[in-house]
Amino acid sequence: MTVAPTPTTTAELSYVYAVGPRVPELERAVPRLTGLLDRPVHTVESGGLAAVVSSVPEAQFGEEGFKAQLEDLGRLEVIARTHHGVVDTLFRAVTVLPLRLATVYRDDARVAAMLDESGPEFTALLERLAGHLECGVKVYALPPGPRSAPSAPARPDAARPDGGGTNPGRAYLQRRKAQRTRHEDAAREAAETSARVREVAAAHAVDRVVHRPQQGELATGEGRNITNEAYLVPKGTTDAFAAAVREAARDLPGVRVEVTGPWAPYSFASPPAPRAEDGDRRGR
Repeated sequence: MTVAPTPTTTAELSYVYAVGPRVPELERAVPRLTGLLDRPVHTVESGGLAAVVSSVPEAQFGEEGFKAQLEDLGRLEVIARTHHGVVDTLFRAVTVLPLRLATVYRDDARVAAMLDESGPEFTALLERLAGHLECGVKVYALPPGPRSAPSAPARPDAARPDGGGTNPGRAYLQRRKAQRTRHEDAAREAAETSARVREVAAAHAVDRVVHRPQQGELATGEGRNITNEAYLVPKGTTDAFAAAVREAARDLPGVRVEVTGPWAPYSFASPPAPRAEDGDRRGR
């Protein structure tokens, strides 16, 4: 039996990792980078800006091809790791705006047009983020400590006829009430800790972005994630930021606080939406 070959296309797209200023530091960093599929990285320049780009096959990164890759978690992880690796290396050399994962344009000419269209907005964002890094803060509510769990009444003879004993049904309800109280106390303590941590973190940062709490496969470690925030912190003060946040939550019962970073300020780099043409796609 002869198997028909899978249709292929040799068309290429321009995958954009980041936008930065057109400066020598960026030009020196780019030749050391390796992009997706181990392809070389280059710049597309317009005015005072440069986009950091590599070519990718349309068969894999066009609309249909990328939808298929989204279903392969292993492949998606490789794409994300490569994307972030390029951005982080660039950011160590110069401030850049990370673009979203899988941002592609029909060709380099469209990338240059995008820089022309959104140049003032990109420049303003770069000026705002210069000299800053992102740190993450997550607060987790821990389950109440183990105590006697309520059990259904199983000994009706425990109640004495003279009323001197404890009614088993009443005792069960009392234990249930105590359990609810412990959960309510834990939730209140976690909320108070979140507010305290937020106040301390904000005092050491210049901006904050609130993300949705992580759930399901994204949630790691003990407890329920109730706060997931990113802070824009001046370079050179990230250690002090982390120490202050951890100190704010020290010895507080019922919560766990996690500080992550520093890294490039992904949460604060929201590039403007350029005019889209066929073959262009903003990332995810």
